[in-house]
Amino acid sequence: MKDRLNLYLKTLVAHGGSDFHIKAGSIPRIRIDGVLKKIGKDPFQASEVKLLVKQITTAEQYVMLEEKKSLDFAYLLDEKSRFRVNVFRQMDGLSAVFRLIPAQVPTVDQLRLPQAVKNFADIPRGLVLVTGVTGSGKSTTLAAILDRINEQHYKHIITLEDPIEFVHTEKKCLINQRAIGTDSNSFKDALPAALREDPDIILVGEMRDIETIDLALHAANTGHLVFSTLHTLDAKETVNRIIGMFPEEEQNRIRLSLASVLSGVISQRLVPSKKGGRVAAVEILTKTARISELIMENRDYELPDAIAEGRDIYHSQTFDQHLFDLVQAGEISEEVALENASSPSDLKLKLQGIGSSVPRGVERGKMNEEDLEALDTYAFKDDDAFEF
Repeated sequence: MKDRLNLYLKTLVAHGGSDFHIKAGSIPRIRIDGVLKKIGKDPFQASEVKLLVKQITTAEQYVMLEEKKSLDFAYLLDEKSRFRVNVFRQMDGLSAVFRLIPAQVPTVDQLRLPQAVKNFADIPRGLVLVTGVTGSGKSTTLAAILDRINEQHYKHIITLEDPIEFVHTEKKCLINQRAIGTDSNSFKDALPAALREDPDIILVGEMRDIETIDLALHAANTGHLVFSTLHTLDAKETVNRIIGMFPEEEQNRIRLSLASVLSGVISQRLVPSKKGGRVAAVEILTKTARISELIMENRDYELPDAIAEGRDIYHSQTFDQHLFDLVQAGEISEEVALENASSPSDLKLKLQGIGSSVPRGVERGKMNEEDLEALDTYAFKDDDAFEF
């Protein structure tokens, strides 16, 4: 089972994929450029998935899976390929999702992110959130920002992750990476402990609950720079989500705290590129006196206008502003921009006079012949299958 898994994962790496899916009773899938395709000819039986999971987890991890019905851990394919894995129980048995984590931490430039993202590596304190749907590249963007800090500043960075994704090599910074479940029992335990460990910067993998959010706000309030992620679509929803998670009697306190410490929000959407693959469309909220005032006074609905108006001075930008830029730069088509716009009608007016073209096909990577021959054991083609 493990050899079969490794072969599929090699295919994913060779063809620039992002995720590999196994489900008991189903043909496995591979995700490339956001599209999920079948790969192989035979479904994984429930007993096969169970055996595979036992082969790639420790006895303690498998017991945890049995107890909690889901498990997060890291899987090393080779020295260049590492995966974040989530195994979970569903009605037909077990399922597993393998997310590829690049061996090298990419730079902001390599990710083709706006240059304003680099500015968040230089702020001394506050809360910076990277948001977006699952698979939008939040962890990768955070890793790129931390790597820039690592190259330019002498700081102590503590990361609290579940599991650890990008492994950072120390440059100028001292870096302690802690895996929840292995190095600490929970974010609730690890975050207060981190404040006693003389950090300059704390990365919280995800703000999942009220306690973690409250602790992160406290850490930012005490003079630390805190990075984290949220599954929200844009800056306005991010503010609403954080405040709305708390009981009504607590919301005013949280609103005041957030207005004080929120230094920035980077929201991402991956959209198809005309050059192949996908490119990130990014909204950037940068803290200003007006932004803080709007949050404090419960005028969140005005945030998009404030973000748009602050572009020239504060380097903030809305999704639609960035989508417009990407069309002008020839990165994406007009149709893709309108499909992903927050206000398609307004963007369409702005785009008038700009031509559009059909995105070119994606150039795939190559696998060695030995792997391809082995893969023939499982491979087949149909309308929704992955083509080699």
